[in-house]
Amino acid sequence: MSMPARTGTAHVVTTTRKYKDRVYHTHLLRRSYREGGSVKNETLGNLSHLPDTLVDIIRRSLQGETFVPLAKAFEIERSRAHGQVQAVSMAMQRLGFASLIASKPCRERDLVLAMIASRIMAPQTKLATTRWWHTTTLAEDFAVSDANEDDLYAAMDWLLKRQATIEKKLAKRHLSAGGLVLYDLSSSYFEGTTCPLAKRGYNRDGKHGMLQVNYGLLTDARGCPVAVSVHEGNTADSTTFLPEVQRLRTSFGVERMVMVGDRGMISQKAIQEMRDSDGIGWITALKGVSIRPLIEQGQLQLGLFDERNLLELSSPDYPGERLVACRNPQLAKLRAHKREALLCATENKLETIKVRVAGGRLAGKDAIGVCVGKVVNQYKVAKHFELVIDETSFSFTRKADSIAAEAALDGLYIIRTSLPAAEMTGADCVRNYKSLANVERAFRSLKTIDLKVRPIHHRLADRVRTHIFLCMLSYYVEWHMREAWRELMFADTDQQAKATRDPVAPATRSETALAKVSRHALDDGTPVHSFATLMADLGTLVRNTCRTPLAAADAPSFDILTTPSAKQQRAMKLLEQITV
Repeated sequence: MSMPARTGTAHVVTTTRKYKDRVYHTHLLRRSYREGGSVKNETLGNLSHLPDTLVDIIRRSLQGETFVPLAKAFEIERSRAHGQVQAVSMAMQRLGFASLIASKPCRERDLVLAMIASRIMAPQTKLATTRWWHTTTLAEDFAVSDANEDDLYAAMDWLLKRQATIEKKLAKRHLSAGGLVLYDLSSSYFEGTTCPLAKRGYNRDGKHGMLQVNYGLLTDARGCPVAVSVHEGNTADSTTFLPEVQRLRTSFGVERMVMVGDRGMISQKAIQEMRDSDGIGWITALKGVSIRPLIEQGQLQLGLFDERNLLELSSPDYPGERLVACRNPQLAKLRAHKREALLCATENKLETIKVRVAGGRLAGKDAIGVCVGKVVNQYKVAKHFELVIDETSFSFTRKADSIAAEAALDGLYIIRTSLPAAEMTGADCVRNYKSLANVERAFRSLKTIDLKVRPIHHRLADRVRTHIFLCMLSYYVEWHMREAWRELMFADTDQQAKATRDPVAPATRSETALAKVSRHALDDGTPVHSFATLMADLGTLVRNTCRTPLAAADAPSFDILTTPSAKQQRAMKLLEQITV
């Protein structure tokens, strides 16, 4: 007589025991069943030799869960770069950037924010931008998925009307009464010939013969941008300065300020007008031709530099001003080496002409003069050569006195300021003048490194103005991101040292910064980044849109974000510390 088959429920029972400071787990596969009105248990097998993960799967399966291969569980419909979008968005939130553009939400504000974010990540034309941002989460996160090129142009026109208001807000944030205001002018070239702003002028891009537009940038002492103005391409630097001073007073409400501009920016006319206005101080530098008379008149004695590299003097030619003379020996050596190289290069080419003339292959005073003129003008050292040109002969010699006179000024520069010594020391005057490098750094970022304001393709003057304003706003966000990420990048984190180091000696980086540069790695062994490579690293964080393959066509999808690395988490944490 056979026994009836036992039925019941299988399950996994885990017991734990401790023996000599060690913990042991036992996993048993058991079955519970009823027999004669009572519940009994039967051990079917010992699972302790299996990995804990497999034991867990068996336990969950016995509890009713169904397991399928991962490939059949869901599929990835698309992957979009998200990390850099998240970084820029976080920086904008910390800066209150949306309310800076417009206090109330609107379609135009969303488009402007999206254009600024895309300019930081991938600067392109407006048409290319509307195609590119769909490869990231930017279009979705900034609610501009349906925007086209015409929408962006309309938003640009809207932004231009708000430029004055936005710049007032920035000035209120970053400019204080009596504080430093840096100003400099640059230019960018055009593609095309129809824009009214496009003119031929002094080309800073090396694109000789091309039309260009000039634009001036106002920043605080740190180089944080506050305002930008756009001018025709043939506008002289000095003519743009006083209107910016007036704008600071009338539009931005800054009654007291210290303007810092280079020697070609602050003209004597501007100095006279600022001298007649209360509350405006200034710092600039003398041009080279103005330094020599001070030496010849005995007001500046070069022997005083034997024991120091900075001294103050006054001159009746500059009433009411302080002159701070500096001499940098390293700069003197550099200039002497460069001059000698130019003189030697010129002599080599002049010697070639001399041989041609002596051999009868070049004759005639006019013909010889044309050839000689091209050579001496190429290297800009004609003043240092004595040239003798006849119909059938040519000779040249160096002017030793001219070379010596110029060499005496090597490494010498003079800062001029209206500020009294009680308000700013001579050393601080030099430091603050050198802070113009912060504006130059902004121009480099705007032009080439990141934001790529050039070349300009717009044809309408207002569109050009808005394009440059957009680039300035993009740099405003990027500037704060760069400051937050200093410890992750090659940048020097010891910024306080600038206020105490020798203002004349060449700038030196901290030991920490030098170590990062030499090792190309941080203290934890991870790579040091530039802004571009850090943004690219964040771009590896993606948002995957997934769905179940066997589900209905209208079944909802879901998003899964890539798990960030420790470096990426640190980058995001640093952005959370941005303040205004």
